[in-house]
Amino acid sequence: MKGKWKANMHNKMTTKMKISIAILLALTIVAGCGNKSDVVSTISPLPTTAVSATSTPTASPSVAATPTTSATASSAATPTSKPSSSPATSPAASNTPPTKNGAIQVIAKPESITVLVNKQNALPSSYEPTDLVYPNIAFTFTEKNDKRKMRQVAATAIEKLFAGAAKDGIQLAGVSAYRSYATQKALFESYVKKDGEEKAKTYSAVPGTSEHETGLAIDVSGSNGKCAAADCFGGTKEAVWLEKHANEYGFIIRYPQGKAAITGYQYEPWHLRYVGADIAKEIQSKNLTMEEYYNTVPVSK
Repeated sequence: MKGKWKANMHNKMTTKMKISIAILLALTIVAGCGNKSDVVSTISPLPTTAVSATSTPTASPSVAATPTTSATASSAATPTSKPSSSPATSPAASNTPPTKNGAIQVIAKPESITVLVNKQNALPSSYEPTDLVYPNIAFTFTEKNDKRKMRQVAATAIEKLFAGAAKDGIQLAGVSAYRSYATQKALFESYVKKDGEEKAKTYSAVPGTSEHETGLAIDVSGSNGKCAAADCFGGTKEAVWLEKHANEYGFIIRYPQGKAAITGYQYEPWHLRYVGADIAKEIQSKNLTMEEYYNTVPVSK
């Protein structure tokens, strides 16, 4: 028994000594780890893990790069498509006829008897009718100048109108018929100096847009010249007769009462325009203006 006890005690002491030595070794190792390099080296596997971990974020930028690239491509495509559409419309716009005073298309066939001349449609500045003649009618002035002239077809018609009026006891006289572009320009500018451009445009045409330049229009009055081309002409027996009978000879009151918003001009009972008997009668019977007859956009100013 005694021998076994000694052996057990020896084994226990041996075990304790081993434990003590292990503890001392551990303490020694810990005590020796005073340098950062030693600490880093002991966790060298961690950076590897960290690097592999950063590989996932590394993929993120590449994913982000994909939208960035596609966004860049789409944004680049958008500006490219927009400019390309704009030039496409430019040639169409360039086909618009030349304009005068900022808003008027130049008429392609100014010689037409039914030509629509207004604030939106102008005669070429170089246009001059080739068949102007002196109608055999009375005028309020004695000089023989261009203001007496009309195109042949209109001149013949106005002679018949004056003769018809005379049969009904109405004595008429011409006030102003044909005007050239240059004459209309000088006249309009004189009105602008007098009343200002905005006011002048309510009763006088910008050069190129006056019906007088067609040779198909004429202002008339009573033979005494009273109220010639003036508001007081409205309501006179001459004005009443013209409104009722002018269409029978192919003429219309071009700027009728209550239609200023459409024609762009105030009521002018003295201004006659030749369009031919058929159209004149239709316009008269339906109480239309030429703008309404041709179903064009109304003139507002």
